[in-house]
Amino acid sequence: MFPIRLSARPTTPPPPLIGPEANPRDDDRTWVFPIAISGSLSHGGGEVEAEIAALAEGLDKAGEVRILPRPLRRPAKVLLAGIGAGDEAGWRAAGAAVSRTLSGVERAQIMLGAVEPSAVRALAEGLWLGGYRYRDAREEPRTAPVDLAVQNPEAYAVSLTRARATATATWFARDLANTPSSLKSPDWLAEEIVGAAARRAGVTVRIRTGPELDRFGGLRAVGGASKFPPCLVQMSWQPAAASKHVVLVGKGITFDSGGISIKTRPGMKNMKIDMSGAASVAAATLGAADLDLPVRVTALLPLAENAVGADAFRPGDVITHYDGSTSESTNSDAEGRLVLADALGYAVAELDPDVIVDLATLTGAAEVALGSGLAALFSHDDELAHALSEAGRRAGEKMWRLPLPDDYHEYLRSEIADRHSSPTQGAGAVVAALYLREFLGDKVTNWAHIDSAGPSWATESDLDVTRGATGWGARTLLRYLEDLTA
Repeated sequence: MFPIRLSARPTTPPPPLIGPEANPRDDDRTWVFPIAISGSLSHGGGEVEAEIAALAEGLDKAGEVRILPRPLRRPAKVLLAGIGAGDEAGWRAAGAAVSRTLSGVERAQIMLGAVEPSAVRALAEGLWLGGYRYRDAREEPRTAPVDLAVQNPEAYAVSLTRARATATATWFARDLANTPSSLKSPDWLAEEIVGAAARRAGVTVRIRTGPELDRFGGLRAVGGASKFPPCLVQMSWQPAAASKHVVLVGKGITFDSGGISIKTRPGMKNMKIDMSGAASVAAATLGAADLDLPVRVTALLPLAENAVGADAFRPGDVITHYDGSTSESTNSDAEGRLVLADALGYAVAELDPDVIVDLATLTGAAEVALGSGLAALFSHDDELAHALSEAGRRAGEKMWRLPLPDDYHEYLRSEIADRHSSPTQGAGAVVAALYLREFLGDKVTNWAHIDSAGPSWATESDLDVTRGATGWGARTLLRYLEDLTA
C-alpha cells in the first residue's frame, strides 16, 4: 500500500512558483480540503480559503470532488472533497474519492487541523481502500505518499495504525478472492494464508488433509470430485491477555460449478469468489494480530472445490458430519452449508468458544432479498446481532437482520437422515441459516451467521469499493474484535 503520513499543519502560506521567493525544490503537493455539508470549509486554509470559498458552495455530497487549478502559485492544484455530515462514512467516502482523483505519482497533503480521531481513521481507510489495485492487474498501483496535515500528529497515531490494519486486511481478502481459480486451489489458498501468518508473530496455522478429515463428511463430499483435495485450515491468535475466545468460520469454496446440480453459465462466471468468507475471516484474524488485540481468535476455513466428476456427491446422498449427525442433500449446489456444518460442529465440540460467527457467500436468496448493498445477518442473540451490525455500520459494511422462525424448522425434515440440507419451500437464506443452527448445540445463543452473497462482488467501482471482489466482512469482523477489547 502507498504511504499515508501524519504531519503538522503548516502555519504559513507556501511560497510562489515564480518570483524572488521561488524555489523549485519547494513543496509541490496537491492540497486537499475537506468540505462539510454546509458548504463551508471544515478547516480553514488562509488565503487559499478565500480563493476557493465560492467553489465549495453546494458541495454537499460525501465523496464529491472539485478541482481548482492554481497555475504559477503554491499550491498549484487544490482539491475540495465533500465529507457530507462529517461522520465516518463521509470521511471514508472523501478519502476514497481523493484517492481515485489523484494520479498514481501525485503527492498530496490533506489539510485537516483539529478533527476527531475517528475522522482520520475513516479518511485513511478511504484513501487506501479506494486506491486498491489487484496485485496482478495491469494498472500500476499508487506509490506517491499522502500527508495528513493535523495540529497534533501524535494524537492520531493510533487511528492511522488501525486504519492501516483494516485496509491491509481488506486488500488481502480482495487479492485472494480476485485470484482466478486456475491458480486458486484449496492448497494454494491454504499456503497463501500460511505465508501471511508467518509474517505475524503469534499467529499459528494448522492444515488438516487426507485422513485427518475423516470426520468432516460434508467437506470430503463437496471436495471429492476435484483433482485438488479439500483441507481445513485452522488459524489461531492467542495472546496471553485474552479474556474472550471468538471462533470465526468462513466458507472457502475455491470454485463452485454447482457439482452435478450444475450452475448456468451466468451463474458460474464469478464463482472464483465463493471463498470470500474464508478470505475475510483469515484477513480479520491477521488484523487482530497486527493490532495486538487482547482477544483469542480461532479461524476455521473449510476449503474445497465443488467440481463435476465421477466422485462427485449426488442428489439424494446422505452425509455424516463431524458431530455424527446426518444430512440428506438433494442439491449439490447447496454445498457451502455442508462444509460450514462440519466446521461449526468441530468448533462446538473441540474449541469451547464464547462467540461463534460464520461468514459465507451462501445463498442467492440473500442477494435477491437485500440486493448487492447489504449482507443478511442471523442470530438469536440480540446483543451479538447489534454488536456486529454496529461494527459493520462504522466500518462501512451494512447488513440487515433477518429472522430465524421456528415455524420453518419443519422444512428441514428428512425421512432418511437427521435433516434435509436443501429444502425447496422458499425463504432460501432463512432456511440455510436454520440448517446451520442445527450444528451449534448449546452454543446456539452465542452464534451469528452472515450471508454476504450480495455485497462480496461489485460490478463497478464506487468510492471505497473497487470493481471485483470487495473483501466484504474483513472490516466488520476486525472492528467487532476491536470493540470487544475497547
